[in-house]
Amino acid sequence: MLWPDHLGLARGKYVPAAFAGDGTGHAAAVFSLAYDRSFIPAPGSGVLDGFPDIHATFEESDLRPGWDDDRTQVAVCDLSQHGEPFRYSARYALRKAVADWEAVGYRPMVGIEFEAYVLERTQEHGWQRWDTPESYVYGTGRFVDPIGLMDEIADLAAASEIVLESVNAEFDSGQFELTLRYGEALCAADDAFLFRVLARECAMRHDRRLTFLGKPYAQLEGNGVHVNFSLVNSDGDNVLHDPLAADGLSALAKSCLAGLCAHHQALTPLCAPTVNAYRRLQPFTFSGRRANWGYDHRVVGTRVPPERGSRTRIESRLADGACNVHTAVAAVLQAARLGVVGGLDCPEPETNDGMEAWNTEVTSAPDLAAALDHLRADEDLAAAVSSDLVENFLAIKDAEWERYVAAVGEPSDEISEWEISEYLPYH
Repeated sequence: MLWPDHLGLARGKYVPAAFAGDGTGHAAAVFSLAYDRSFIPAPGSGVLDGFPDIHATFEESDLRPGWDDDRTQVAVCDLSQHGEPFRYSARYALRKAVADWEAVGYRPMVGIEFEAYVLERTQEHGWQRWDTPESYVYGTGRFVDPIGLMDEIADLAAASEIVLESVNAEFDSGQFELTLRYGEALCAADDAFLFRVLARECAMRHDRRLTFLGKPYAQLEGNGVHVNFSLVNSDGDNVLHDPLAADGLSALAKSCLAGLCAHHQALTPLCAPTVNAYRRLQPFTFSGRRANWGYDHRVVGTRVPPERGSRTRIESRLADGACNVHTAVAAVLQAARLGVVGGLDCPEPETNDGMEAWNTEVTSAPDLAAALDHLRADEDLAAAVSSDLVENFLAIKDAEWERYVAAVGEPSDEISEWEISEYLPYH
């Protein structure tokens, strides 16, 4: 029985099948824990109230085969406290986003793309990037994956009812792109949440480490998470598409793009929630740093891929691999929805190259501390996502920034040893 905590980590328990239907208790104080296991008296954690319980439950239809062995099934759980949904939970926030979209007549569909590096152990340097010198971008086969690790990950995913749509080598040696099949928003986020655990555990079987961390290497490309979404009506039609529009995009799609651009800065920490994330969100990268959008343009914050009809979708390129997937998806969906309900005007698409010229000066913050201030200032997005979750998130991340500053002194643009030791074991 697993559930995503405030850091996006998989918490849970092994429970005999005979007892699983009763659910299981956990200390709410998990929502106070930092990566270093220090307790922060964050809202919802109950640290100052006797460390009370939360309760994890699941529907029987949520059970799926596990990847540990043939005896183990897995379920992603909802959290409650005193019989009410636990509003600090990322899965609650995503359920809320889905319900908010359904209230205006649409159902969100989501597809997640991951990027990750494979690391290998060395006596001299500990963990380092997997040495695959024959690798190249969009490569396949043994040149890029000499031991068939991606084959095994794909097989385990399929056996656990997680559909990988494609796998390929990414830009740098030892880096891979893993794209999951789209589906209902909550199901897609659950699949992505479980997939990261499954893939990292599979790598461990081969004495490798798979890291989704946003920027593990200064001179190499970062690891992004692209959140693709579309909206369907009660007839199952993709309402982002308008066959009569010159660009094939509906007015609803343009309003979604407007919301994503307007709330870009506050969206950033929910999608890029670590100190390390801001090493990736730099100029002259494909990281989604700017608050702009473009047609089939990879150097913008929000891309509209070229497919139309039922495949019309919007792709947020802002998140990185250390994000809480449920929170990131909820935040992207809510930012887009705010553009619709707020009647926001869509800015013009980016037509410059995005590297040497661009159409907006609005960017993500330069570091986590400034990004958190952007989130504090955007009360509409915080309320839409879940004010409770955001309050907890801000308390945890303020303390995280303070630990970083205490460890390194003056913050800099360099990747610090503190970041690697803080995040790499978990992401």
